[in-house]
This record gives sequence, C-alpha cells and structure tokens, in this order.
Amino acid sequence: MVNKETRERIIALVHQEVVPAIGCTEPMAVALCTAKATEQLGCRPEKIEALLSANILKNAMGVGIPGTGMIGLPIAIALGALIGKSDYQLEVLKDMTPEALEEGKKYIGENRIAIGLKEGECDKLYIEVTVTAGNKSEKAIIAGSHTHFVSGDASYSRNAGSDGNPDEIALNMRLVYDFATTAPLEEIRFIEEARKYNMNAAREALKGNYGHNLGKTIDRPLAKGIFGNSIFSHIISRTASACDARMGGALIPVMSNSGSGNQGICATNPVCVYAKENENTEEELLRGLMLSHLTAIYIKQSLGKLSALCGCVVASIGSSCGITYLMGGDYERICYSVKNMIANLTGMICDGAKPSCSLKITSGVSTAMLSSLLAMEGKCVSSEEGIVDDSVDKCIRNLTSIGAEAMCKTDDMVLNIMISR
Repeated sequence: MVNKETRERIIALVHQEVVPAIGCTEPMAVALCTAKATEQLGCRPEKIEALLSANILKNAMGVGIPGTGMIGLPIAIALGALIGKSDYQLEVLKDMTPEALEEGKKYIGENRIAIGLKEGECDKLYIEVTVTAGNKSEKAIIAGSHTHFVSGDASYSRNAGSDGNPDEIALNMRLVYDFATTAPLEEIRFIEEARKYNMNAAREALKGNYGHNLGKTIDRPLAKGIFGNSIFSHIISRTASACDARMGGALIPVMSNSGSGNQGICATNPVCVYAKENENTEEELLRGLMLSHLTAIYIKQSLGKLSALCGCVVASIGSSCGITYLMGGDYERICYSVKNMIANLTGMICDGAKPSCSLKITSGVSTAMLSSLLAMEGKCVSSEEGIVDDSVDKCIRNLTSIGAEAMCKTDDMVLNIMISR
C-alpha cells in the first residue's frame, strides 16, 4: 500500500485537477480572468483587452458558450465582466440570466472588447486581461493552468508540475496503479462526484439537440443495426452525448480533468457504463474511476495542460486503464492497454474546442475498448514497433514528447488555418 503521506499528496493533486466546470474551459478561463480583473477594478469596465496564447485562442474560437446560444470569446469576456465571479472558478458564469445575456450582447455591440495574440514567449496556457474605466486600469493574468493567477507578465513559465507548483508530486504508472487499487476506499470515494456530474451531463444531453447529436445518433435504429445494442455502443453514446452538450453550449456542469471538461468526460463515462453493465461492485467502480483520472493527470504532467495533441488521447488512455481493471486486469495487463493506446492514437491533432470534438472522443473511446480487450488476451504492441517501449513510463514520455515538442509546428499550422478563414 502507498504510504499515508504520499496518499495525501496524490489526493490533493486529484482535488486540484478534477473539478467542476461549465462549458469549455478555455473561454471559461478567459471569463474567469476578466471577472478577476473587473473585481480588482471595482466597477464596470469601459474597455477590455484580452491577450491570449495561441493555444487558448485556438481552443476558444469555435465552441459554444453555455446558456448563450453564441460561439466564441466576445460573449464569454462580456459576461465575465458583467456577472462573473472569480470565486466560482471554472463555473464563473453560473449566475447567467436572460437579462445578463442581453446586456452582454449590447456590451459586445458597443465595441468595448479587443482580443489579440500575446506576442513573444509565453506559456501555452496564458491569458492576460486588462480592464479600463476612465483613467483607472487593472490587469489579471492566468498562466500554467486554467485557474492559476500569477503576477508579472508573459515571462511566467511553468517550473514544475501541471500548475507551476514545484511541490506537486511526480507520478509514475506503478504509483498510479498502486494508489488507485490499494488506497482506503473512504479516501478516494470523492471521485464518485465525477460519475454524478458526467453521467448526468450525458442524460441531460439527450433532452436537447446539441452539436452534431452524435450521442443521440448512435442510439437510433440505423446505428443500432451497425453497432448493436451493446456495452460498446452504450459507452460511445453516453460519452459522446455529454461532449455534444458541453461543446454545444448547454448550461450543464461537468467534472473536468487537468483543465478539460472533455477529458473529464472521457475519463469518466466509459468506465461508469462498463462497470454498470458488467455488474462490477461499487468499490471496483471507484477504483477504476480513480485509475482512469489519475492516469490522465500523470500523462498531463509531462504533456502540459494544452498541446498540439488532442486531449482525448490522454483521457482515453485513462479510460482504457480503468476498463482493463474492471475486466479483471492486473498491473501488467493495464500497462499492455497503455501501450496499445499509444501505438494507435499518437499524433491525433487538437484543432480547437468545437462540436466535432465528440467525434474524436468516440475514436478515443473505441480504441480504449479495443486496447483493453487485446490487453486481457495478453497481447500488446511490442517495443520493436513504432514508438512503443518496454517501459510503460518511457512509452508515455515518448507520447508526450511528440505532443509537447515535435508537434509544435503542426500546432502553428492548425492555428494559421483556423484564423485565416
């Protein structure tokens, strides 16, 4: 069993990285930064300037803003200034009302908001908002993670861990597995909140028409004729539905992972659906969920909060580990599933947060199921194939070095394509 001090540090890390969020986390983080700057100003801003890193800009351009029926940053910034509360963190706009929305639209129409790319070196996750009223102005900066306020400017850089905290515990796959499978159940029971939030999002999504309706489409007769009425189809449907709602601007909270609601959904719903239909025990479900979420957090420690690599790759690796565990897999089989995932999904680009993210999540979850099944047969991609290594931790570092470093030019090209339309 992992010792008590280490368990406490891991639990603190999970509490930090697995948190509720309404809407896509990038525009919500910009709204949060705007709310903070406005609170510092002490009055309604006459002008707002937002300078953003390329990755923030990319992920905030095409996604629905909850409860508004609108897309993109201007309405998120306007509402952040008008009704946002920084104490709410990534639920910063949860006090939305129809009146506030109309006021936000009017604010945009008055051309009070300027949005630009931050010049020079800065963290991939960087938000700088300056608000002005008369001759008074205030600035707030978020960098490193979606709720991490910093002082200074773009010279900020992440020095360790996922939020710039050098005291954050460094994980490895063995530690992740040992903690998830041996920690006293009462210490990890809080992870059940992820199930409540994200499975509820899937149910609520079926009541409306969000995004591309991928989740609902998989439940229709034509899809059932192709996929069948199976655990596999149910996993895809419940995961895609929650993503449809979130990317489509539904005012439904989800439990995020490492700053991403989609990652939280992808790390949660496949494990929950499989556990229910496989009739796993409550303890097995909780441990499977913790294994899934903590695996995603571990991978993100070296990948970074935002990168050129689609986050569903990371989260679906987590869900594959959780599902393999629920199938009765031991540590060796779980490592097999990680290797199978990395051999398959590495290189999937992130081209911003948008309704079609549900398609990518479906690809990731489908691969997770295949990887788990192959792992339970005792099969995995060998170290003689591609970027896979005998060491599972080296395998993960190979994945994250490609996503964080080698794909940077891809990231630039994606952003250029998006902003030149």
